[in-house]
Amino acid sequence: MAVPPVAFADNGPADVDLIPPPPGANNWSCRPSREHPRPVVLAHGTFENRLDNWLLMSPALAKAGYCVFALDYGKVAGGTLSGIGPMAASAREISDFIDRVLSTTGAKKVDIVGHSQGGMLPRYYLKNLGGAAKVNTLVGLAPDNHGTQWGVLNLPITIVPPVTAAVCPSCIEQLPTSDFIRQLNSGGETLPGIKYTVVASRTDEFATPYTTGFLTPGPNVTNILLQDICPGDLSEHMLLTSDPVAIRLVQNALDPDHAVAPTCAAVQVGPAGI
Repeated sequence: MAVPPVAFADNGPADVDLIPPPPGANNWSCRPSREHPRPVVLAHGTFENRLDNWLLMSPALAKAGYCVFALDYGKVAGGTLSGIGPMAASAREISDFIDRVLSTTGAKKVDIVGHSQGGMLPRYYLKNLGGAAKVNTLVGLAPDNHGTQWGVLNLPITIVPPVTAAVCPSCIEQLPTSDFIRQLNSGGETLPGIKYTVVASRTDEFATPYTTGFLTPGPNVTNILLQDICPGDLSEHMLLTSDPVAIRLVQNALDPDHAVAPTCAAVQVGPAGI
């Protein structure tokens, strides 16, 4: 029996979407300061949305003086889950959103902070959609830059590929062997003039193996394993965006001239969610 394709909605104006922005984000009257001249764009992960993904990260960055903007992309029409549409189309949504941010704020470039798919997908935007001229820094939290095996939870992504491809095209495209991932990394993983930071956790149960996020070392690449900074920090995939240590590492990547050493405290593994 053929599986009907799912209709994916275009990302509408960020301030009228079904899912509200996280606290501190999408104040379209915000203008970047001299201290923080680039707006920060937050890109969520697969099956997530801008509110649940950035509930703590967004207000922390806003409090630090950044203009923060968050979008939903790749969403099912009428639904609240995002990041499941075809990734090339999702990258175009990110491109359009960044153009709106730049036009509204008057900034010349943005910085991007992304989680999971949202930390990997902007690389397609940089490489294929003219984003390299519009981005200074890309920070990926548990990004699947080399695809994912979909984790220690044995998610049934590959058991029924036709169904998965219809319901969640990005799930198939994020497999390590997919054409999307192969093309994304062909010809080099990074671009000159852009600063890349990756923060990964050894306890990651979705972007697996956890080393999938690490980019080829280079002068503009910083790969960080959370447990190398704080051995007792057990934050896994879903907790990483709200982990105080990870939030500090993001702030350090955005403003390395004023970096502050994170304060370590043991963080327990929470219930896994998608």
